[in-house]
Amino acid sequence: MPGSLPRFPSMPRGMSMSPSLPRGITMPTLPSLPRMSLPRPVVAMPTVSEAPRRLLQDCCSVFDHQTPAGLCGCCWALRPRYKRLVDNIFPEDPEDGLVKANMEKLTFFALSAPEKLDRIAAYLSERLTRELNRHRYGYVCIAMEALEQLLLACHCQSINLLVESFLSTLRLLLETDKPHLHILATNSFVKFANIEEDTPSYHRSYDFFVSRFSQMCHSDHEDPDVQNKIRVSGIRGLQGVVRKTVDDELQVNIWEPRHMEQIVPALLVNLQQHTQADSESPAEQTEVCFRELLGRAAYGHINNAIRPVLMHLDSHSLWEGRSFAVQCFQIIMYSIQSQHSHLVIQQLLGHLDANSRSRASVRAGIVEVLSEAAVIEATGSVGPTVLEVFNTLLRQLRQSVDYELTGYYDNAGKRRTTSKEEKTLQDAVIKTIGSFANTLPIYQRSEVMLFIMGKIPVPGIYPALGSPNAGFEGSRMIQVMLLKSLLQVSERYESRNLLTALPSSFLEPLLSFTLMEDPEIRLLVLSILTSLLDRHHNTARLRSVSVVFDVSLLELKEDRSSRQDSLFMRKHAQRLYRHVYLACKEESSGRSHYQALFTLLAVLTVELANEEVVVDLIRLVLALQELALSNHESLSVFNRCGIHAVCAAFLNLLTQLGPPPPLHLHVTQVIEIRQVEAPHLLPEDVFSETPSLPKGELKVDGSFLFVQSEICEALTGSSYSAHAECFNTPYIPQLTDEDRLSKRKSIGDVVSLQMDMNSLCADTQQKPETEQITFETLKNAIEDGGSVEEEERKRMLLVEKFQTAPFEEIAAQCGAKTFSLQSKLDQVFDLIIRPPPSPSGQSPPRSTPIYEMKFPDLCVY
Repeated sequence: MPGSLPRFPSMPRGMSMSPSLPRGITMPTLPSLPRMSLPRPVVAMPTVSEAPRRLLQDCCSVFDHQTPAGLCGCCWALRPRYKRLVDNIFPEDPEDGLVKANMEKLTFFALSAPEKLDRIAAYLSERLTRELNRHRYGYVCIAMEALEQLLLACHCQSINLLVESFLSTLRLLLETDKPHLHILATNSFVKFANIEEDTPSYHRSYDFFVSRFSQMCHSDHEDPDVQNKIRVSGIRGLQGVVRKTVDDELQVNIWEPRHMEQIVPALLVNLQQHTQADSESPAEQTEVCFRELLGRAAYGHINNAIRPVLMHLDSHSLWEGRSFAVQCFQIIMYSIQSQHSHLVIQQLLGHLDANSRSRASVRAGIVEVLSEAAVIEATGSVGPTVLEVFNTLLRQLRQSVDYELTGYYDNAGKRRTTSKEEKTLQDAVIKTIGSFANTLPIYQRSEVMLFIMGKIPVPGIYPALGSPNAGFEGSRMIQVMLLKSLLQVSERYESRNLLTALPSSFLEPLLSFTLMEDPEIRLLVLSILTSLLDRHHNTARLRSVSVVFDVSLLELKEDRSSRQDSLFMRKHAQRLYRHVYLACKEESSGRSHYQALFTLLAVLTVELANEEVVVDLIRLVLALQELALSNHESLSVFNRCGIHAVCAAFLNLLTQLGPPPPLHLHVTQVIEIRQVEAPHLLPEDVFSETPSLPKGELKVDGSFLFVQSEICEALTGSSYSAHAECFNTPYIPQLTDEDRLSKRKSIGDVVSLQMDMNSLCADTQQKPETEQITFETLKNAIEDGGSVEEEERKRMLLVEKFQTAPFEEIAAQCGAKTFSLQSKLDQVFDLIIRPPPSPSGQSPPRSTPIYEMKFPDLCVY
């Protein structure tokens, strides 16, 4: 009839509207409905083929203990439209997948009525939970796909209505024990993480996802393929959490220690495994995620991100293997922002101090990581506490020396260590010091060298470092270690101005170590000096001591000596010459020492030579030649032959770098005579593996020597002739208080040395008195008398004193001489203006001296 309710089609075969109930339970009767007339266009009637299925679904909902909303829970036609649209997206067979046409209708409805998004999401979540409980995983996948499409289609302003139901659904899937559902939930979360939201959410929490994704990264599933898939999903999930939270200050702070302590170890566990090389392996995905995490870290988050890395390497003993630890920190240093690199260095230094009582292999691993990190950080700065970095490393050196001497690396004396392990650590620390120094600008490297020099123990000046039980041997070992560290810094130190590169505060204590008995210390000092003076990197070309090479083939890099170089040589040349001379007198010098001496002299010539320096160097070589001939020195035959060989090789090099050809001809003639009659005086023989040294006392013929007179004659007429008169005075090294640093010098020797120097200074200040006014009187008023040799000796002493003495002492001495000269002039003037004696014998009254008379201004023209 027209106004009545529509008639429902018959139920499918086998179905009954009145199911049998247990005895004693009756079916409640529904109240009769009033007759009502509904407009046909308002109610969308189902088709005849869909009605039985919809009614069956409503009945099933009742029997599944779902709460029907009155009549709408049983009658599909009267259900809310969003529920009908959601139900329409599910096919009869889950293998058919999502019904795309109906999904488009649902999406259009959601966009048209965004206020119902929360109901749509809640109902989809309800359907997914129902299908999950029935283990109908096909429909679960369809429901998740629908949620994803709705999530991607919604606008940013209304996405919060959908997110809570979406995240609760993901939690439900992640709590199951099905790996494929874990992967499904992770993929959905990654898609959600890539959505940029404009509206913040204050109540959203991701703690569960951080914990669950980290747990998936540790999966130990029995099937390797499934295990890799779960781990990759966990890594991608953590990456999604980071992307979603790291840039939003209103979200949960992912950088808190409680989150970092879960995320970072989960990543490192997979980074350590290299089972596959493709892009889907856990290791590859972990590196991508780890780099993205560190790249987003701000200044205040670096420490929280690095601390779990250190804890993980400690707990799994991964410092000793070194390769994985180095790989981790290479990723860290390349990923973080460059201005934050020093924070990583500080964390590593603090961790090194915390492990000072650990095994040497652990400490060496941390130091090696520090070295690699410093190389990567070369474009930045070590940080505001530059000297603290080197102080920590030097402290590790001292502790390692103590452990090596005692044999234990703890105070209780229970944990033993070996010299081999400690030396490995010491080499790593020295290498790291060089790596750090190379990252610094030039002016800071100079400060670092001064800092290291101040840490070197010098007997009698600085107290011995290290433990009180170390003694002299401990101080010697620390000296060697710190000088090696200084050599690492100086090898790549480049400065155009040697006055700033080698100030007196650094050069004087460094040169004092050339007087030490230890040959290793002396060799290190020579190497340090050579590396600091070599600004054009010619050391490698000049390292071989020979008299047969051609300088033109060496391709030496040299520049014209600058004004700063000349000032440096005027200030420090005599000190350098003196220590070279004294180093040749050492009885314990070996082949490497003489080779280092030759290299130092060669570099000095190439870098700083001018006419005056060349003449001084020739005088030094002639003095060394006399030293090798002297019977007063207790030098062995090898030492004497080595000195002669160094002199020959250096003069052969020097004469090819500028002096006139006659000088080179003389040197070549002497070398040719030695090659025939005395090969043991040449470096090719004496510095070989099996030198043929003469037995007994060394006898050197005059034809084997370089003659001073012929050298002076060869320099005559050249630009060097202005300084040739210096050859008349043989080179004598100036004695200073530095000799007390030598172990061979006693206190009595030092006292007598100081008395001799005082007597020399007293002799130079003695001046004869003037009694008569003659030509000699006026001459002696200006300068002292004496023989030519004495005058030359005093002149050389005066020149060397002006080159080496402090400015205050020179000023005081010049002031005293000025006062003495003035007093002598007063005596001369008194004699000049003194009136002649009168015939009566009475002296007339003394008049005012002419030079003291005052004339009126009009009389002065």
